[in-house]
Amino acid sequence: MMKMKWLSLVGVFVLLMAVATYLFVSELKLETGLNQLNGQSVVMNHKTWKLTFSKEIDEKTVNEETVYVLDDQGKKIDVNVSLSTDHKTILITPPKDGYDLSKRYYKLHLSKEIKSVHGRALRTAQEIKFVVKEKLPVVGSKENLNSYFDEVMKEEKRGNFFTARSGTSVEESKDSAGSSNNKAESQEYSETNIQVQGVDESDIVKTNGTHIYQVVDGKINIIDVENGKNMKLLKQISYSNTFYPFQLFLHENKLLVLGHSYEEIKKDSSKKDEMKILPVNDSTKAIVYDITDPNNPKEERSISLEGHMVSSRKIDSKVYLVTNQYPQYWIMREIDDVDLRPRYSDSNVSEEKIAIDYDNIQYFPDSKEANYTMIAAFDLEKSSQDAKITTYLGSGNQMYMSKENLYLAVQDWGIRALADGEVGTENTTVYKFSIDGLKVEFDSSTDLEGRILNQFSMDEHNGYFRVAVTKGNMWDEEKPSANHLFIYDKNLKLVSSIEDLARGERIYSARFMGDRIYIVTFRETDPLFVIDAANPEAPKVLGELKIPGFSNYLHPYDENHLIGFGHHTKSVASKDSKEPLILTEGVKLSIFDITDMKNPKEMFTEIIGGRGTYSPLNYDHKAMLFDKKKKLFAFPINVYQSVEGDNFDSKFEFQGAYIYNLDLKDGFTLKSKISHMKGKTLYEEWENEIQRLLYVDNTLYVLSNSKISAHSLKNYELVGELSLIK
Repeated sequence: MMKMKWLSLVGVFVLLMAVATYLFVSELKLETGLNQLNGQSVVMNHKTWKLTFSKEIDEKTVNEETVYVLDDQGKKIDVNVSLSTDHKTILITPPKDGYDLSKRYYKLHLSKEIKSVHGRALRTAQEIKFVVKEKLPVVGSKENLNSYFDEVMKEEKRGNFFTARSGTSVEESKDSAGSSNNKAESQEYSETNIQVQGVDESDIVKTNGTHIYQVVDGKINIIDVENGKNMKLLKQISYSNTFYPFQLFLHENKLLVLGHSYEEIKKDSSKKDEMKILPVNDSTKAIVYDITDPNNPKEERSISLEGHMVSSRKIDSKVYLVTNQYPQYWIMREIDDVDLRPRYSDSNVSEEKIAIDYDNIQYFPDSKEANYTMIAAFDLEKSSQDAKITTYLGSGNQMYMSKENLYLAVQDWGIRALADGEVGTENTTVYKFSIDGLKVEFDSSTDLEGRILNQFSMDEHNGYFRVAVTKGNMWDEEKPSANHLFIYDKNLKLVSSIEDLARGERIYSARFMGDRIYIVTFRETDPLFVIDAANPEAPKVLGELKIPGFSNYLHPYDENHLIGFGHHTKSVASKDSKEPLILTEGVKLSIFDITDMKNPKEMFTEIIGGRGTYSPLNYDHKAMLFDKKKKLFAFPINVYQSVEGDNFDSKFEFQGAYIYNLDLKDGFTLKSKISHMKGKTLYEEWENEIQRLLYVDNTLYVLSNSKISAHSLKNYELVGELSLIK
């Protein structure tokens, strides 16, 4: 009986599609997705309905008379009805303060007067009854959860629908912040290049000014750097093949190591219930060490969450770790009573994995994802305090975090009918969670058309959430791509937007700097858009700069100048197309002057190498070392030179780091090239590839997989070096 009462998201979707097929002519098909709780459709109180059709709708037939919402007393609710720019989606936005939670239910009405642009109409009026919740509903029981995954398998078997899943995404990767300087025990040192001031990000290298902590090749190196001439490898922490570290946090006398854990679940054949637990062995593990004595780090605790790491952040001593796990629900075909719940472990509680209680698994009413998001919050200064674990049925593969809120974005093609050969529009769902110490609670969500490039495409400022997206494929001539900026209020209700920026191009980078927003798109040239968002209800594009190449990372120099890091490009004639062929050349550095927002200028530019040249900074912002006061700008790079007369061939030249003086008078001045290569070679050397640069006082430290070298910041001469290979 319980299974019949609790319809899964996919099951309800199928039901609505069947109703839509009956009510609409074959040309006009409604696509929507809902979940149900005890037979009732559930939505959040700030829900914006998006009813998508397969064909264009006649906008004259969409109004408050043909689309409206009634409460349980039959009173019409003050909602706003509009039609999207592509004329395929009807939007019904909620009242200003959301739906009244005291009402037992609401009914969304679609009149039969709604017509397509070809005059086809609904045969009968459509009604959707829904219940509004302030907080996310919970799964509640094993029957409900298994019923959900059972419906997923049935639809997969029928082959009528598909759910597109985003792949693994680990971020190795006042509004903006670069490498900042702190003083501790009179030491001045650089820190990880982060996005939001006060919100630290994990990295492969961390320092406290006296020691450097590095994760490399499955080990942790602890290096004494108080004297660059006499560096010492104090400790090398090794692990078994069941744990592979990849990121670090450092907080005072605590070192946090994050990594993949492959611990297998031990089965006891004498215990029947244990055989019903899936043998999941892919987890993300956090190990906390006390490094009061760096020579003898002591493991204090460990926390493990099933799934791969989406991202992590640290505010003061509090860490927020997010993972994403896809359960192996297809095993239900062989084991009827299988336990599909995600698990975690906290050494403060138990060394054994603990299954999340059904009453603690929340779900997103509009989600179409058959996986789990788990968020662990714990305090490095309070090792005896249990971690707080929150679990959601749904996913996220991009993460942005301010000091008050955490945002997860998932790219979702949704569940689409394949019978007509038409794949649905690419969408992104953004989930907002409020942060209060270790308390993480779902706040609101919104759907938007298009995809988010990375964390720098999202931002929070003065209570508003801003996001830049690309919709469509830039090589699609019939429906060329477009780029949009959306601004939402604290409830993720759309306040304003700028749409259709650079048709036929896609976003390559974005940077939000208070009231100013910068977006770079590219196809043949690099348009840098300068947007004034001082009035969030009416953002304006004030300036646009078109130059060769593109920047795939933007970094603030000061409030009126921007550093661009990307690639130079060249255009060559194509034999197979009228369109020119755009070839990526060397790495390009730029300084943009945006003092006059209406007239942005490229003040300085520097091009390194030729085709094939690349830097980790092209895809990982943490690889950059920048200090404005020291005029220091440095990054790892692999340099190739183009072969004359050949548009595609290139020759390896250099592997190491480039160090520049950077100011607004002379621009980029190359001061040194540092390499850990043992000599000239025709190929790159993995073990000698420089990964990070940092400084302590007047010494620059350069780290590769094999060694660390120390250089004077005055003239970059070698001070000392230390092999990291034992």
